[in-house]
This record gives sequence, structure tokens and C-alpha cells, in this order.
Amino acid sequence: MTHSPAAEHTPPTAVIAPPDLSVGAVGVPVLRALVDSVAPVLVVAGAEPRVRLHNQGARALFPALGDSDSFTARTVAPWLVRAQEQGLAAVDGAVRDRVFRATAQQLPGDCTGWLLTDVTAERAAVQRLSDERARTRFLVDASSKLLASLNQRRCLLVTAELAATKLADAAVLVTPDRGRRVAVTRMVRGGKAERLSLTVDIDQVPGLSEALAGFPPVPSRWISPDLAPDWLVPDGFGDLGSLVVTPLPGNGVPAGALILLRRTGQAGFDEDEELFARIFAARAGSAISAAVLYAERTETTSILQRALIPPPITRLEGIDLSSSYRPARSVDLIGGDFYDVHPPLRATGTGDEAAAGAGETLVMLGDVCGKGTGAAILTGKIRNTLAALRRLQPDHGELLQLLNATLLDEHDTQFVTLVLAGVLPVENGRLRLRLTSAGHPIPMIIRVDGTVEAAETRGTLIGAVPDTTSTTWTTLLQPGEACLLYSDGVTEARGGPTGREMFGDHRLRRTLAECTAMPVEAVVEHVALRTSQWLGGGEHDDIALLAIGAPRRGSHLSMVNGHGRGRYTG
Repeated sequence: MTHSPAAEHTPPTAVIAPPDLSVGAVGVPVLRALVDSVAPVLVVAGAEPRVRLHNQGARALFPALGDSDSFTARTVAPWLVRAQEQGLAAVDGAVRDRVFRATAQQLPGDCTGWLLTDVTAERAAVQRLSDERARTRFLVDASSKLLASLNQRRCLLVTAELAATKLADAAVLVTPDRGRRVAVTRMVRGGKAERLSLTVDIDQVPGLSEALAGFPPVPSRWISPDLAPDWLVPDGFGDLGSLVVTPLPGNGVPAGALILLRRTGQAGFDEDEELFARIFAARAGSAISAAVLYAERTETTSILQRALIPPPITRLEGIDLSSSYRPARSVDLIGGDFYDVHPPLRATGTGDEAAAGAGETLVMLGDVCGKGTGAAILTGKIRNTLAALRRLQPDHGELLQLLNATLLDEHDTQFVTLVLAGVLPVENGRLRLRLTSAGHPIPMIIRVDGTVEAAETRGTLIGAVPDTTSTTWTTLLQPGEACLLYSDGVTEARGGPTGREMFGDHRLRRTLAECTAMPVEAVVEHVALRTSQWLGGGEHDDIALLAIGAPRRGSHLSMVNGHGRGRYTG
């Protein structure tokens, strides 16, 4: 709206002469000059609705006053007539393209003087402030909804819904897809969103290829709606009147493009609306880009986890096995503890070495210094290295020396503790165990008579010093006996009454003594339960358990944890 200079600079106050105009010839010109010098003023007779006096500003605002002195909607504004009839003290109303505030002043002789002040600029400023507050509330709400999920599909749907509801009649999101295809998310206000994967020429939409490349948008007035291809306009939308194409900025790489559509008959997009669309698109692009990045990292993590988490342990011929793993942080699936079971290999050495390793199943359990993903990656390296080296060297001591040299060659400051168990079924259902510890907690043997025996093996940790030493201890497991391999997360678990006392070797021995004649699944479950009760929900290190058992005679398989040997039944 244009602003009248005359109305803008008129003073907001006026002095009205008494309605009795019977003054001398000199007084009338003075009174007229005084009235004409102030803002538009009308003096209205109360009993008879007619204009008794008006000034030059009033004649400019209401031209009909020059021909009639009636105070009606034909000569003045209808809203001013209603205000007079209702006895209002002040009222705002529009006259053509301007907004005025009329203030009533009671005058002698049952007259009312109306002072009109131009408040167009004030009302426009208030409206702009209100619009900005509404837009700010919308952006806050949009940010909350966009950041509520790290799912890319959900972010696209929320973006389309918000844009179609608040910014235009319809919204279209175009994001890169596989090859030359693009993913299109379309939504009409009040309708349902639709997702399409299309092979289209994006150059058909002016400014779209530039937006997808991250360039600033072109003004909407430069884009002819007649050039829009059919795939861009949702079914049932109607005739396209105007459109805006703006990029969806991402984290270094554009997340896509946002296209706003309005129907024919609607006002086109002005500069403020285009700017606001860019602000909204920036927030939406950041959320979409974060969702894409999260999806990529989740997929990468999932692939790593499948390769790094300890594998499921199943029963082998003549050997009962069961395991449990609990990472230090509940949000992680991987950590610094690991175990592996490798089936027997053909003898590749000579003499005592070949005899020692012939037909054995190699079981290992270790603990890498550190926690989380970094430690888990090192466990993967160690597991793969041991899997390869055992084919060359069946002797436990030599195998640990080779592993130690490999870790030192990589100049890795981390180290690992490890225990190896060579398991061989022998006559009468017994198992021969060769146990070798490399700085790791000593394996525990649960005998059939209820005693708990610590394996007599010691050794230096791996990856810390050039030369390692270790002793291998051999024993027999009778049917019904078991050997538990565990990480220091068990004995060093802090909890109890004080919350700081360690579980310790003595409590582990007592717990294992309660497991006499139990199947290996029950042994692992019982130790894990006792450790968890001791922790009481407190912080802890990675906890790994692996039990090796000689099957009891006369037992049969039943479901314990869904697999493995069940309870002894006869």
C-alpha cells in the first residue's frame, strides 16, 4: 500500500473551536486556517447526524464532504458512522489503502469531534512482528519434529507435510537415488504423501539441477509454471500457478531439493516467502543429511558388529560348550573381550608338536586393553591372526610367541591377555585339556566331587614385551566335569553392600561349587546371574564366559536356552 505524505506528517492533535460559528469576518479565516493545519477533524452534531465542521485533511480523505454535510457511510467511512452511533471512544478502520485510528472528543453543544491519525506504518510493523513470531514458532516446531527421528524416510515425510501445510499448496522433495534415478516425495495440503523412484530429466524443472548441486535458488518469478513436467505436479492438484525451487543444504553435500507449488488464483511467492522457504529448507536439509549419515554409520557398524561380536557357540561331538558375553556399555554390542572355537586340524607339525595338537579343538578367550569399537577392532585382528597361525603352529607357547611378534610389528600400544584350551575327547567320555594362560585369569575346573580347582598355568600378556613366557597345563575332565574360562570382568566386578567391593576369586569359587554336576549352560547362566546381582546395575567391564564340559553318561539333550545339553535325567 502507498503512504500519503500529507497524512503521515499531520500532527496527532487538534484544537476545535466551539460549534457556534457566529464570529466576525476576521475570526472565520483564522478559525479555518487553524482547523486546516491539524489532522483530519470532523465535528458532528449529536442530535442531527451531520458534519458541522471539517478541515482540509478531512476533505482530502473523504472527497464527498465537499458536496454534502451529511454524516453517513456515503460521505465518510462506514466504520466511523458505526462508531458514532455506538458511542465508541476510539476505533481503527481502513480508508482505501490506509489505516486510521479515530479518537472521539466530546465537545460543547452535544457535538463529537473525531480526530483521525494515520497508523498504517504502525499496523504494518505490528503485523510484521506477528508474522515473524508465527514463523519462529513454526521453525521451532519444525525443528522438533525433524529431529525427533534419525530415519531418512520419516524426515522426508515430515518435511513434505510441514511445507505443504504451512508454505504452499503442495510440496515436492527430490533426493538422489541409485544411478540416474531420483527419489520423489510429494504431498498436497490435506492429502497423503507419496514416494516414487523415477528416472527423469531433472533439467526439465528450471533451477532443479542447480539446487541439487547446492547452488542458490533462482527467484520464482523467473520460473514459468508452464515448463513444469507432469511428474512434478501431484495427481488432482489442478492448474499450477507458481513454484519455488530451493536446495536442501546438507553436511557438505546437498541433501536434495525442495519444490513448493501454488495453484492458479493464489498469490505468487514474494521475496519474504522465498527467503523463509530457504530458511526452512536449511533446517530440513540438515535433519535429512543427519539421518542419511546415521543410516550409513548404522550400516557400517552393523557390518563390523557381525564380524567382531563373539560367535554363537554350539555343541561339538563329544564336547559340551556354552558361552555368555556382556559388553561394558549396554548400547554397544561389541567390546574388548572375545572368544572363538576352532575345529580340529590335520597334524601339520612333527614329533611332539604334531602329537600335542592332533585332533584337538582349539578354544580361546581373551581380553584386549580398552573398551568399545577400538578394542573390538583389535579383537578382530587377533582372532583372525590366531585362526591363521594355528594352522602353522599347534604348540600353544610358540603360537603365543608368533602372535606377540605380530602385534609388536604393528607398533600398536594396546595389549591382550589370553587363555588357550586344546580340547580332545578321549576314551570313556573324558576330555583331555591343554590350558595355557598369557596374563589371563586362571581357568577354573569344577570336579564331580564338588571341588573347584584352579588350572596351574601362568604366562606373560601379549603385545607388551618382545619375549613372552607361558606354561601349559594338561588335565582330564571326567564325565560331568567342566572348565570355565572367563575375563577379569567377573572377578573385578565392583558392587556388593558398599558398591565398591570386588567380586573376587573367592566368590567365584563359591559360585562354581554350587554348579557341581550342572550342564555347561547352567554353569554359565549361574555365574552370569551371580555377577549381575553383585553389580546391582553399576558400571562394569566387559564380561565374557565360556564353559567346556565332558558330557555325562546317560544324559540326553533337552532345551536349555534353546540349544545344547539339558539337565541330567538319569
